[in-house]
Amino acid sequence: QVQLVESGGGSVQAGGSLRLSCAASEYSPRHYCMGWFRQAPGKEREGVATIYRLGGSTLYADSVVGRFTISQDNPKSTLYLQMNSLKPEDTAVYYCAAGWGALSAGVCGTSSGTYISWGQGTQVTVST
Repeated sequence: QVQLVESGGGSVQAGGSLRLSCAASEYSPRHYCMGWFRQAPGKEREGVATIYRLGGSTLYADSVVGRFTISQDNPKSTLYLQMNSLKPEDTAVYYCAAGWGALSAGVCGTSSGTYISWGQGTQVTVST
């Protein structure tokens, strides 16, 4: 099973930026979807952004469209999430995940149940 390690979290003021990284120990044929998820205290885990590793298509949650960008560096087996114009409501633990992502029409979905490997999470805190 692939090992995923996130980094890049931290504290930032509203309007600021952070870039999260996720290093994968390896990629397997089952892990053709990669995604970033987040979970705030008292809330369910939600999908933030996904990417289809082979085709590069992306999907974003409505709440982050235009502010967050998911990207990948396949030779380095690394996934990124560039987060700009951060808001206090973006505060959460962010997780990197890999799986089959219910791939449909070349787009990976955001259902957490379709991702089988997870990182340990990295905290992002946005203050006013």
